[in-house]
Amino acid sequence: MRTSSLIAVTLSVAFLGTGAAHALDAAPRPQPLAPSLAPATKYGSAREALRNGMRDYNAGDKRGAAQALEYAAGQGHTLALWKLGRMYADGDGVQHDDLKAFEYFSKLADQNADESPDSPNASVVSSAFVALGTYFLDGIKDTYVAANPARAVEMFNYAASYFSDPNAQYNLARLYMEGTGVGKDARLAARWFNLAAEKGHHASQALLGHLLMNGQGVPRQKAKGLMWLTLAREASTDATKDQWIVALYDEAFAAAGETDRKLALALLEQYIQARR
Repeated sequence: MRTSSLIAVTLSVAFLGTGAAHALDAAPRPQPLAPSLAPATKYGSAREALRNGMRDYNAGDKRGAAQALEYAAGQGHTLALWKLGRMYADGDGVQHDDLKAFEYFSKLADQNADESPDSPNASVVSSAFVALGTYFLDGIKDTYVAANPARAVEMFNYAASYFSDPNAQYNLARLYMEGTGVGKDARLAARWFNLAAEKGHHASQALLGHLLMNGQGVPRQKAKGLMWLTLAREASTDATKDQWIVALYDEAFAAAGETDRKLALALLEQYIQARR
């Protein structure tokens, strides 16, 4: 693991360490993947199968896509493993199956844990760790994947630290804020929220703003908190899903005085200018 990629922040949960290839050394181990859709076509290579699979997927033939992708995944192709994991997790063209999704993401993470954070596949590998962390939080009913919040912390921590993944940073911050799988620590929650917020993760912006407004884990800074909540509200696109963000913003705006509101606007303008 490249130490230059690690975030310089004190954690109460140790990183997975130099044995990143064993990042998913969970018990029990996932079973060997067996294709559920026998490919109707023989392919010359995993790359050819991936190319055909994505072509079929984009054309709307998702069953054909799954067949081609399973061939490529059987050869260990990173993008095929990720795409199949997402398809089974979402029930996208195939029957929804969280266990199959877990196993595809598991194989992907196991084979590529030491992928360079700067590589083209880094975001795919990182998202697999995030997906696995989500599955470990609650487990998968009636399967060997039991709820293991501490394991979820490890998955999120690895993706958040090594890959600097904002979704992982957000999930890890939530666990520290709630004390799930790890000791409750609002200060660390705020630090992880801040890292994700700086990358434009609007849910992290909202919760960081809320912590700053209330002085939870960080010194109270109402103007800066309102700035983050304003950014989060402006980034919201789903009126139903993001209603909680709007509610936090409204609460913060009402609690802020005129001076804080003016300062929040000035901070917002500085933030936007710095990123142009």
